[in-house]
Amino acid sequence: MTTLKQTPSQTVGPYFAYGLVPEQYNFDLKSLFTASAADREVPGEHISIVGNVYDAEGKPVGDALIEVMQADASGRYVQSPEEARETAFRGFARVGTGTDPKLRFVVDTVKPGKTDDDCAPHLDIIVLMRGMLLHAYTRLYFDDETEANAKDTVLQSVPAERRDTLIAKREAHTGATVYRFDIHLRGPNETVFFDL
Repeated sequence: MTTLKQTPSQTVGPYFAYGLVPEQYNFDLKSLFTASAADREVPGEHISIVGNVYDAEGKPVGDALIEVMQADASGRYVQSPEEARETAFRGFARVGTGTDPKLRFVVDTVKPGKTDDDCAPHLDIIVLMRGMLLHAYTRLYFDDETEANAKDTVLQSVPAERRDTLIAKREAHTGATVYRFDIHLRGPNETVFFDL
């Protein structure tokens, strides 16, 4: 008698990273998006966002998928695929944590500008991973944008004692601008997630 195995619809992942970023996992399929939201010739301050996704026990997650959407350095969002091709700024990046030896995500981009007066420079982030039936939404703000952060209506709507979970910390690196942003799914340092 043949024993049938569970199908993907009967289990919960980890399919996101393998299916949505196959090139990172050395599959013979082309990824629609990469871990870079902007090519090197795009105007603005080029930065890297580096972080881990931590589970409830504080262990790095090796099969999470991070999606990032953002405005360009002048605070403008990409309006079409044609514009993204012409400007080399896609405004969107996708990266899995499973191919990095330290289980990190690394996103290369330009630091976004303010999209309006009551909005600090930020990245919108979606987290997908095993065991999560619904993806989680969060935001990344920059620790060197104190004045703009104080005016941001979304950030100010978060209780003061939790805002730090949304702030990326600039790290000292030679020749590169790197911001550290860890995502904690549960526990005492749980990242603020938004209901959208």
